Amino acid sequence: MFRIGFGFDTHKLDDKHDFWMGGILVPHTKGAVGHSDADVLIHAIIDALLGAAGLRDIGYQFPDTDPSLEGIDSKILLNNTLKLITEKGFSIGNIDATIVLQSPKISHFIPEMISVLTKTMKLESGQLSIKAKTSEKLGFIGREEGISAYAVVLLERE
Repeated sequence: MFRIGFGFDTHKLDDKHDFWMGGILVPHTKGAVGHSDADVLIHAIIDALLGAAGLRDIGYQFPDTDPSLEGIDSKILLNNTLKLITEKGFSIGNIDATIVLQSPKISHFIPEMISVLTKTMKLESGQLSIKAKTSEKLGFIGREEGISAYAVVLLERE
């Protein structure tokens, strides 16, 4: 049996936070604001995994009202998500993700993100695709006020 999940996340950017993306710290003058480390790529992947497994969403599983999750590394949330989907008998077939941001240019960071995330999820590098796009200076992303990410996953029943 196959299950497909779609995930989306968006966060505000400011100059008081670090910029975590795909499990790595990216040098930039702004960072994403959130209850955890605000890694939008990992959050979109988590939402896609949870959706495909019928486990609702990241806010349900890891609520921002939980003080124990404040500032947490999103890779920990990803590991907890993997445990949840494994308990339901699923494994990851593949993940396709897109980050939408105006700045900084992150294409040269994508191989490191893939390395970190495939190691975290115990995947082969070919099972994870990460792309980066701008919004052509349109909207809140174009004004560098925020960042978004999208992810689609294929789960297989073991």
